[in-house]
Amino acid sequence: MSRIKLNYKIIFHFFGLLLLFNGGFMLIATLISLIYDDGVTLNLFLAGLATLLIGSFVMIGTRNHRKEMNKREGYMVVAFGWIVMSLSGTLPYLVTESIPTFTGAFFETMSGYTTTGASILNDIEIIPKGVLFWRSTTHWIGGMGIIVLAIAILPLLGVGGMQLFAAEAPGPSGDKLHPRITDTAKRLWLIYVGYTAAETILLQVAGMSFFDAINHALSTLSTGGFSTKNASVAYWNDNPAIQYIIIFFMFLAGTNFVLSYYLFKGKVAKIIKDEEFKLYFKFIAIFTVIAALLIYFRADVSISSIEHPMVLGEFESAFRHALFQVLTVITTTGFVSADYTLWTPFLTVFFFGLMFLGGSAGSTSGGVKVVRHLILIKNGFLEFKRSLHPNAIVPVRYNMKSISKDIVFNVLGFFILYMLSFIVGALVFSMFQMDFESAIGLSASSLGNVGPALGQFGPVNNYAALPPLGQWWASFLMLIGRLELFTVLILLTPFFWRNR
Repeated sequence: MSRIKLNYKIIFHFFGLLLLFNGGFMLIATLISLIYDDGVTLNLFLAGLATLLIGSFVMIGTRNHRKEMNKREGYMVVAFGWIVMSLSGTLPYLVTESIPTFTGAFFETMSGYTTTGASILNDIEIIPKGVLFWRSTTHWIGGMGIIVLAIAILPLLGVGGMQLFAAEAPGPSGDKLHPRITDTAKRLWLIYVGYTAAETILLQVAGMSFFDAINHALSTLSTGGFSTKNASVAYWNDNPAIQYIIIFFMFLAGTNFVLSYYLFKGKVAKIIKDEEFKLYFKFIAIFTVIAALLIYFRADVSISSIEHPMVLGEFESAFRHALFQVLTVITTTGFVSADYTLWTPFLTVFFFGLMFLGGSAGSTSGGVKVVRHLILIKNGFLEFKRSLHPNAIVPVRYNMKSISKDIVFNVLGFFILYMLSFIVGALVFSMFQMDFESAIGLSASSLGNVGPALGQFGPVNNYAALPPLGQWWASFLMLIGRLELFTVLILLTPFFWRNR
């Protein structure tokens, strides 16, 4: 077998483009720093300028690239591009000394871009506002995918983006809204920006400051979970309107963005008929009722360590916190309104199980995704029929269409690989002297990009206690989880680097 000839120039040209995006957003954070006079404006400006200069030099040095990109190069751009973004994204933390160590800064940045929301910061509220805005921005960039954003302008480079979209689009398949992939990316981002602006306005009207509102909007639509408060959204437990607004937009963020496009086009029937959306809605409704009833009748939250302990005098409070926590875990947003590990052992295990669910394909959520669970369930039930009628052809159907065996095998393979990654992840964490509950919680949360875990890394704690090697391992799990395993792990296989 001969070695493949990769078009390295176009790969690095794309890295340069990503660095330009990163640098541009750093300058926006610099503007926020200037407005709020937080004392780190010059530091952020230098970080942004350095990133822009490096990106420019890389693009200029590779401008004479061959304008062709195959699937292998697409995978490399996505996987290594995420690492390039995370490496450069550490600069605002390091130059402002908000996070003095490179390991800590890389962990925080990777957690941001992968929309995990796990943090090593012990006191978020003392961090300069410009840095906090950058922190939330990493969520927003990573939410829909910097790659999808970039392919919207790939025609300027003379490069087609289909290979990148296939590698980056979350879920087992990416629905195209328009025959041209760049137009698809533009439409998705238009919806994404529109939702972000709408939530910012509504949160501000409900009582948040503009700074808190825009940061939480950036985190919500990306299903990230970084907050500007140490208590997360629990800080506003005495303001139900704020929490209901975040609940609504978490629900939207966990829904396939293609359905939002259909909604704006007036194609409501397509939404109602979508099997994944119906199951996603049912999951949330059923799990919320279960959690709300248990909280109302059985949970003792009087020992809650959250800044504003919730009061269970009214069922509305139990319902709101149940709905909030069910949504924040299913959509892998990771905001906290209460410590669910104090809501009876059953609910602790219950929310741990929800970490493996995930939102819809085509959303900004992490996790396995609802559509994969749907296909697995349908195929499982059909196995009973096949056992009784071995000669019958009984295909799995999704949205009234037969699914090819290749897709079913892909979903089965993904699920097996996901569970193996979870087990290996927990085993490695246990090597760092983690107890059983903390190890499995860390593995499930990092791989699913959830944020809050279990044990000493539960909802009201952070990841500061995780040793440096543990932070690197968690960062790796976040990356493969965000890029849905295959995109990263395929680079570790020998046949990826060879021609057949």
